[in-house]
Amino acid sequence: MTKPIYKRVLLKLSGEAFAGKKSHGIDQSVLISISRQIKEIRDLSVDVAIVLGAGNIFRGQENSASRGLDLDRSVADYMGMLASVINGLALQDVLEKTGQPTRVMTAIEMQKVAEPYIRRRAIRHLEKGRVVIFVAGTGNPYFTTDTAAALRAKEVGADVILKATKVDGVYSADPMKTENAKKFSQLKYIDVLKKGLRVMDATAISMCMDNKLPIIVFDLIKEGNIKRVIFGEKIGTVVS
Repeated sequence: MTKPIYKRVLLKLSGEAFAGKKSHGIDQSVLISISRQIKEIRDLSVDVAIVLGAGNIFRGQENSASRGLDLDRSVADYMGMLASVINGLALQDVLEKTGQPTRVMTAIEMQKVAEPYIRRRAIRHLEKGRVVIFVAGTGNPYFTTDTAAALRAKEVGADVILKATKVDGVYSADPMKTENAKKFSQLKYIDVLKKGLRVMDATAISMCMDNKLPIIVFDLIKEGNIKRVIFGEKIGTVVS
């Protein structure tokens, strides 16, 4: 391919990716690498929207349970949403230091920190060449950032969801724990649901299936992979 095959993409970044090799927190070198890759595809005139998780800081109910905290699910989820704002501000700062105009839009209003999410305004930012970072999930508890990614992708007219992870695709089992785990190069939405594969949560997969929105799962750690996906190289796993 001599030019990108996608005009507008939704990049889903997990909080764990921000931690790099650390157990938690933000690894500055990872942020710099991500920002460099995003700037690279923006220079090709590809519109980029981003949805961020916050597992490197706080993962809602799962995190509270593992730490023995007796938190209501709604409270834990809201804490996770607020944590995603921290990641969004960190990514914005590094992106803008590369010269890339950026806007952070939050589903939970906090006007001194970020813009409130308004669909038409988000689309206008994209049209003006700004990278738009969506934080605070959907603004509602009981919904993951995977669901937020599927929702925002359809709202802004993205061609594809690029789910960047720490592994190079979707496997039949956790490749970190299972030696003979099989990697899939392509999957159908219904197979993901039937097999219970951990690509995205069931709500997000169902939304993508209903709207025929493809998902590409690939390795974020290997620099240059975002550009390879944009140019149509067969890396990772395609869910369609």
